[in-house]
Amino acid sequence: MNLALGIALGVAVPLATAAQAQISYPNRPIRIIVPYPAGGIVDIVARAVTEQVGRDWKQTVVIEARPGGNSNIGTASVARSEPDGYTWLVTGPAALVNPTLYKDAGWDALKDLKCVGLAVWNQSVALVHPSMPASTIKEFVEIARKKPGELNFGNPGTGSSIDLSAQKLFQAANIKLTNVGYKGQPQALIDLMTNLMHFEIVSLELALPHIRAGSVKPLAVMTDKRVADLPDVPTIAEAGFPEATYVPWYGIYVQAGTSDAIVAKINEAINKALQNPEVRRQLSVANIPGKPMPLADLAALMKADHEKLTKVIATSGMALQ
Repeated sequence: MNLALGIALGVAVPLATAAQAQISYPNRPIRIIVPYPAGGIVDIVARAVTEQVGRDWKQTVVIEARPGGNSNIGTASVARSEPDGYTWLVTGPAALVNPTLYKDAGWDALKDLKCVGLAVWNQSVALVHPSMPASTIKEFVEIARKKPGELNFGNPGTGSSIDLSAQKLFQAANIKLTNVGYKGQPQALIDLMTNLMHFEIVSLELALPHIRAGSVKPLAVMTDKRVADLPDVPTIAEAGFPEATYVPWYGIYVQAGTSDAIVAKINEAINKALQNPEVRRQLSVANIPGKPMPLADLAALMKADHEKLTKVIATSGMALQ
């Protein structure tokens, strides 16, 4: 009897400790890993949303930029972190597609990461230099078809949301552009403005000042509906290529082994933060609207995008890195 009681107690203690940890969560600072340089769109998202979660929880949130390897370094560190809910990842589609693009990305998207909150939907716009004799996507496509491989596409990162949007368009329109790689959107946009590049897709917030200045010409927004700042610019579907419609999103992830109780608490906190007026204002100013979502919908979105985007990669001719 004493032996049985000892065994029972031995099992009960760890279970009680785990339950207590979940009840007291969070009781120490939370690390937010952003696998991109500080100051970019993902960094803005991370700060706006997670810092509000920290205020609501009265807990310290430490945001850590860990760029490198096309976001692989920072993402892999979260995939290999302790599943205790104290290390979060804020990132875009690269979390889903990089294991397909890289031989040793360091994680499996659907096995090692769990999406606990939808931060924002990213809005982008297709641009050309003002001298390009095209005012619509269809006109640009006609030019590109006559000059296969002669026009340059400024690519801010292989497998990035911008790259994936462009590849969907190129496939839908049956055109071939020469890919020119950049480390981020700003330098690529500068080269478009100086007419070194012929076509780019750029985040709306980054593109708007240059559109208004006349330095670049918008052809279509890569969204499912028109955007308020460019009411006269059609969506890519309205422009004739509905198959190219793709609105990338930035999510918040934790290690997949994190307990359901902690995951549910994080999801609830993120959804609450996304409804905070100041958070909504910050995201609105950056043209990256947020959307609270339940865990089941996030899991479905993650799975569907993984399937869709890996198919884009497989049929695009992107080289395995």
